Amino acid sequence: MAMTSQDNPIEPFLRSFDHVSRQLAEASAAGKFSYQGRVLDSAKRLMKQPGGLAALEARAAELDRAGIFSGTDWAVPAGLVPRLVGNTLASSDSRMVVLECLNLLRFLAVVRGEHSQPGLPLEHARHFLTQVLALNLDRILGAAHEAARVNAGELDPVVDQLLQRLLEAVGPEGILGRLVDEVWRILRQRPLQVEHVKSMILQIAIALDEGQNGLSASETRLGADRLISALFGPTDLCREDPGLEVYRQRLESADTGSLQAEATGMARAMHDTGLVSDYHAEFLRFILDSAHTHLLPAALGLSSTGLDSLRCYQPLVQQLIDEAVRPGTAQSVLGIALMLERGILYSPPIAPSLWRLLGTALTPACEEILSIAFGGQVTARQRLVAGVMMLLGQPLGIGQGNNPTCQAARALSMWALNDPDYLLWLLAQVTSKDCIVMHFEGQPLDSSLLQAGLAQQAPLDADPVSVLLVPHLDRVYAEMGRRVAGRGEDPHRWINPELHGWWVGRAFHIAVDVATGLLKDHEAFIREFHTAYHPLHNGNEPVIHPQPAGIAVTDSSGAFVGWHAISIIRVALDQSGGMRVYFFNPNNDSGQDWGHGIVVSTHGNGERLGEASLPFDQFASRLYIFHDDGLPAAMTLPVEDAQVARICEMAQQSWASNRF
Repeated sequence: MAMTSQDNPIEPFLRSFDHVSRQLAEASAAGKFSYQGRVLDSAKRLMKQPGGLAALEARAAELDRAGIFSGTDWAVPAGLVPRLVGNTLASSDSRMVVLECLNLLRFLAVVRGEHSQPGLPLEHARHFLTQVLALNLDRILGAAHEAARVNAGELDPVVDQLLQRLLEAVGPEGILGRLVDEVWRILRQRPLQVEHVKSMILQIAIALDEGQNGLSASETRLGADRLISALFGPTDLCREDPGLEVYRQRLESADTGSLQAEATGMARAMHDTGLVSDYHAEFLRFILDSAHTHLLPAALGLSSTGLDSLRCYQPLVQQLIDEAVRPGTAQSVLGIALMLERGILYSPPIAPSLWRLLGTALTPACEEILSIAFGGQVTARQRLVAGVMMLLGQPLGIGQGNNPTCQAARALSMWALNDPDYLLWLLAQVTSKDCIVMHFEGQPLDSSLLQAGLAQQAPLDADPVSVLLVPHLDRVYAEMGRRVAGRGEDPHRWINPELHGWWVGRAFHIAVDVATGLLKDHEAFIREFHTAYHPLHNGNEPVIHPQPAGIAVTDSSGAFVGWHAISIIRVALDQSGGMRVYFFNPNNDSGQDWGHGIVVSTHGNGERLGEASLPFDQFASRLYIFHDDGLPAAMTLPVEDAQVARICEMAQQSWASNRF
């Protein structure tokens, strides 16, 4: 006997959904928008039915191909940010909630091998879902607060059900352990932006407080405890997270020995994890307001180099702390400490430039955009000074955010590393005139008069310096591109030296023909790269200045994803005797699987804070542009033909598979 809709109540909803889905799939690219809303409304009705979520899960790949995400923020899955998912799932806009649910089902289909999309490898999809689960552990564990229960939306039960399905797919065993490992992996890169990391640590703390251990090894539990204590109780006087007011009272009544222990404990936790507690910021403000300024070196964890720098410039450093260090901008403490360790204050222009920064009155436009990006917890100038300290202390910690602005992020990193007084000069222009003026082939380029480039608006998910400078740098970069567009060669031949500085090598090498996109003299390109950068083939000449380079990014299957700007920092032997290229990748997370066994390392192979690295031959196989100074090497050894052939083969098996 045939089953009727009364026997299977979901059937009418399925028929309706499949009908509008077909309409979406058959619509033109311009017409899909008018059908997307109908599909989302139908999906909402379907997912509320028993078995509805499973039905949508089975149709996730089909929906993606039909164009449900076309023209939306979800159109490029590789660019999505896990920490934003929770807010979207809690949105009062039901269509937004449904769209986010469908996106998660798309990632789930990739994880299960039922769907594939360029730029979204299985490992990336699994990594994304793991972070989403980690950042929403309160919902998974049923630890939602009272306000969440009172304001629960009609789709909340479905969302909770979806999160459980994701947990089953990713694996419930050791989810906290994987989260702890993930947090440590990110922190070893010492990023400037750590709010998402703090959110993860908070979720770990909540889960452990709820009795949900899930940590399979004592080392992992110890790692979790170190992270939690670094944020919420790094020292004896704040071990139980008493709150800043109580902590201040304890400091005022503490003896000299206790204060010394607080100073060393704060510094140890900061340098161990790369995280700075708000209690650390409160401690610094306390010792500067009292007769305990002698504890400042210990509280910053300075070596002899940093201590000498502090002693020479103590009035400036104390003024920077007074301006930048607040609860809410505590990460600037690490920036100040590492800036002192770099010794850059000894460069004659730096101290005067920082004094100028401290005396700068920001334009209304600068104040507005910083307030929009970061809120009003501290003033815009305090936020900016804190951001400058972080960038000068951690030049390789800057990232492009969820923005197509790797060129600008790379430039800021290179200036902070190699030319900080120029960076401070650019910042002074923006904060006083809302523009920057740079020169290209002798002609001035005023950013306020130029068209927008790749960044159509200010990046709000970036550090304070990037929020102010990236829109201007992006316009200048785009204008340089327009001026050389008709020259028939890759524009970076002229742009990179003009944009970044005189120290960029004027000898330019590219592996592809610009007109056709095909490989061009690839073997010669690989030999030239060895001669320019490999110590055994260039007379052991080190990399003098960080150099811009372009890589062909590939996914975990080795398929071409796109071109990307990085900078080569150094080339050296690792502890196992292998030659490695150490480079800066501005994409916020340098640890990536580029396919065919090429996995970018961020620690454990001699990397310094913020560096990524690959064996020389693996890096060369993904390289397509580099610069060198054109100077003859003192001594060169020929590159073996077998080595060149092996590198060319690695390229031809991945990004260059259809380029020869």
